[in-house]
Amino acid sequence: MVFLLILLLLAAAAGVLGAVLKITLVLVLSLVLTLVLLAWIGTWNAKRRMRRFQADLEGRIDQQRRRRDAYDVDPDQSSRGLPG
Repeated sequence: MVFLLILLLLAAAAGVLGAVLKITLVLVLSLVLTLVLLAWIGTWNAKRRMRRFQADLEGRIDQQRRRRDAYDVDPDQSSRGLPG
């Protein structure tokens, strides 16, 4: 902290304090924007993966339900018209 204060005092003494503050502002805002963007992309990706997982899970559940409810039909019995 003391080091930053000394740097600011030197910049003020040299007359470039405004430029130093502008550069610092650009760097800080770039860092904040990068972090926000990465968080947004991470959230979007997590939601997309969760939706894909839910769709896959629902598909598997539906497939198991259809298999459980399905009737096995012997090809010989179905061609003769006999009950399965």
